Amino acid sequence: MPKTYQILETLVHHKLIYFFFLCHQAFYILSRAPYEIRGSIKKFGITKLLDSGVYKGAYPLHDCRFNVESIESDCPNERYLLFQEWAHPKSFYKMQPLDLIRKYYGEKIGIYFAWLGFYTLMLAVAAVVGLGCFIYGYKTQETSTWSKEVCDPEIGGKIVMCPQCDKDCKFWRLNSTCEASKKLCIFDNFGTLVFAVFMSIWVTVFLELWKRYQAELEYEWDTVEFLEQEEPPRPEYEAKCIYEKKNPITGVTIMNYQSFFPASFHIFQIMLILASVVAITIYRLAAFFAFSTKLRTEDLKELEPLKEYVTPQMATAVTASLISVVVIMILNMLYERVAIWITDFELPRTRTEYENSLTLKMFLFQFVNYYSSCFYIAFAKGKAVGFPGQPVYLLGKYRNEECDPGGCLIELTTQLSIIMGGKAIWNNIQENLYARHCSGQSVASDKGCPRWEQDYRLQSISKLGLFYEYLEMVIQFGFVTLFVASFPLAPVLALVNNLFEIRVDAWKITTQFRRMVPEKASTIGAWQPILQGIAILAVATNTMIIAFTSDMIPRLVYYWAFSVYPYTENYSNTMTGYINSTLSIFNISDFSEESRPLSPARNITTCRYRDFRYPPGHPREYDHTVYYWHVIAAKMAFIIVVEFILAYIIPDVPYAVKEQIKREKYLTQVILHETNLKLVTKRIKSPEDELQEGTIHKLSCPVSICYDSHCM
Repeated sequence: MPKTYQILETLVHHKLIYFFFLCHQAFYILSRAPYEIRGSIKKFGITKLLDSGVYKGAYPLHDCRFNVESIESDCPNERYLLFQEWAHPKSFYKMQPLDLIRKYYGEKIGIYFAWLGFYTLMLAVAAVVGLGCFIYGYKTQETSTWSKEVCDPEIGGKIVMCPQCDKDCKFWRLNSTCEASKKLCIFDNFGTLVFAVFMSIWVTVFLELWKRYQAELEYEWDTVEFLEQEEPPRPEYEAKCIYEKKNPITGVTIMNYQSFFPASFHIFQIMLILASVVAITIYRLAAFFAFSTKLRTEDLKELEPLKEYVTPQMATAVTASLISVVVIMILNMLYERVAIWITDFELPRTRTEYENSLTLKMFLFQFVNYYSSCFYIAFAKGKAVGFPGQPVYLLGKYRNEECDPGGCLIELTTQLSIIMGGKAIWNNIQENLYARHCSGQSVASDKGCPRWEQDYRLQSISKLGLFYEYLEMVIQFGFVTLFVASFPLAPVLALVNNLFEIRVDAWKITTQFRRMVPEKASTIGAWQPILQGIAILAVATNTMIIAFTSDMIPRLVYYWAFSVYPYTENYSNTMTGYINSTLSIFNISDFSEESRPLSPARNITTCRYRDFRYPPGHPREYDHTVYYWHVIAAKMAFIIVVEFILAYIIPDVPYAVKEQIKREKYLTQVILHETNLKLVTKRIKSPEDELQEGTIHKLSCPVSICYDSHCM
């Protein structure tokens, strides 16, 4: 057995090894120490021995028990202090001791909790504004003119709507969606427009302020000079290195591994496409299943307390969202294995490169998995449905879904709230099960046990460290920013969740996990550009939700242009008559044989549908009206104006940073000028200086000859 492992063998008890040093170099040596050579095959590394079961564990030791202060005078009791001031539930209101966290666990753990705490602090601002918008919508839902028209028996009660599916669906009254229209007013109002613009500014300000805070931590923690080329290669990489390569940065020759997996990117793209197709298909199947032909108010007498809320659209949204949550959790496990398998096959050189590659794959998988159904409702559903006489079919067979007369925003709100809430509930269930498992593992008393045995009873940290914690928070960040225009309470829910998340994560790593090998890090790594990408996309999605999913723009167009003469008899702007203006007329005799309802129409010759088209009998019957083109133009103008304003208000480089850059350029020019001046002054010397230097040279040369025979 090699000498390294002979020394370590003296520390073994029941196939257990532990580290007495927190120094990263100790782990570096152990992860590369050879233990067996068979021909040309060399086996090395403590990690491989742990995986094969030769050793049971390898970890640094905690300094003391987390809940009992050590009586030893030389024990620092940092773990006990972290538990009392950070991980204990009673300390939920206290600021995090980031310097102590960094000292005990390393910069990589410290930077995660610094980012999580900063993100939670910024969420408090968004939560206050979002809660205010929600309260405003709740207070004004009863005073909405168009909602009153939907619920009015003389208006909404007399409007007969066309069937929303072929043959089996029935005609229905508009006032059957009365309660749904009131709830829509809570989320689709003027406050929503303001909140969407606010969140677009908030997400940009959050990232800029985090960059500054991160730079401060880099300086305080002395990680400014940390470079990735200084990071050693992973043992798995070194084991398969067969080629030499010159490092373009340091110029040092290093071993290189050529991956024979050129199709990895294409396979990755195929998986993304399949994921999106599966997500949307499952949603459509769930929606079709829930879309009952008898799900109307008059057919729900046995559900008297709930019949006002149970509409086909709402039932479809709720059931599809619940099914989506279940499918998302199942697919997540599949995505995780696929992403890890592809990354292992690519064999990145360093641990940072490995984590960055895995981070990108896992996030894109999760992005498609979580957000595809929301993107479908926001930007695809109800956008290309035709009209009752000529409906649009998907794949020539399935009729496209239509939105509620008030729009698809309430369905997007339902989808977002159920997925976001279901994800949080699922994570809490997992953590509770994990806590019970941990408590069952550590039933025995720690009294009388040595430190290494107490730590051995704790859970080993994952090889990916805090990767899953980052992933969970970044997915939440996407929910908070991408579709927040449809759900102003998202920041509130995220804030409450994060207040618990910080303390739960702190409790886990302080009390339930073995002490991890400290690692150096100056930033949050690959998560930084991912957050920036989400921020850019969030500005676009929220603007488009207001323009295309919300009913805000058509209302404003009607109020300012079409509610007055010559389009109506009114001479002052009003919202009265808005519902009637958004519902076109269709002659039921114009139904095609494929879509004609099986149930006969009673005493009606026309029905209404949501669109802006000319009525039957008009020279341009069923073509889009002028109102439609005004609405499209207003939506395009809104997107352009908002994007321009945000780009102008929030510059790419803050003013203070611009001033600092100018100052640095000025100081650089001053230094260069002074350096050049010194060189010129040194070259232009007086005759006295040259004579003095010659005399010194003559005196110094004989002395040098005594010690160096080569001196001339």
